[in-house]
Amino acid sequence: MPKHTGFLTYLLALFPALKENASNVGKTVLGHEDVTYRGLEPIFMSMLLIVLVVILAGVVRSKFRKLDEAVVPDETLTLRTFFEAFLSYFYGMASDIMGKKNAKRYFPLIGGAALFIFFSNASSLIPGLNPPTGSLNITLGLALVVFIAFNYYGLKENGMDYVKHLAGWGVFKNPIASVALAVLMLPIELISTCVRPVTLSIRLMLNIAVDHLIGAIFLGLVALFVPVPLALLALIVIVVQTLVFCLLTSIYIGLATEKAHDH
Repeated sequence: MPKHTGFLTYLLALFPALKENASNVGKTVLGHEDVTYRGLEPIFMSMLLIVLVVILAGVVRSKFRKLDEAVVPDETLTLRTFFEAFLSYFYGMASDIMGKKNAKRYFPLIGGAALFIFFSNASSLIPGLNPPTGSLNITLGLALVVFIAFNYYGLKENGMDYVKHLAGWGVFKNPIASVALAVLMLPIELISTCVRPVTLSIRLMLNIAVDHLIGAIFLGLVALFVPVPLALLALIVIVVQTLVFCLLTSIYIGLATEKAHDH
């Protein structure tokens, strides 16, 4: 996707040392090109958003420490009610997929991903800001965390039964038939599992990057009124992509941690 120039681009350009030392980070994985300060922009933007989310979460948590305020719900939409509704929805979704016990155990990953992706996507609505989720580096990093997590959870919960399930072991009582099925199923399941982070990352990156690009083009052509409907459509994309990523994450974790007798 084409690189956009934003406020953070100009801010990072004010530090000559960053320009000179950015190449010391190494080369890009796909293109094997030297990393520039513009290539580091999504990382800095992600760090800023993480700090923002942590601060907002701290403010909301302080509200719950005050028992009188925590019991009585706010009459209007506040930061507290937004976090309650937002996280409650994703917790309910995870509970429906993997059960309340597992949802409570694995929700820090799902809820953290939901908050980061939502705020990252929402930053595309602010003119002059480039959403971190419009960069494949960020979305692939998110997807790899999910990939490592659900495989780790699956091995932790089921041990070698997790691998046996991928191989389809135990479907037939005949050992020869079981081996034949394992030879057929294991490569297919391994490829299917390894493709998951690729599809997660590319789907999120393309939707946000293209949405941001179209919005920037129309904003440059007509600054008033016309971009408003596009902003509403962008808001739908922001919410839907956050939902899809967390939905698939919940499904992957649910499938990996499901007990053998539940299959």
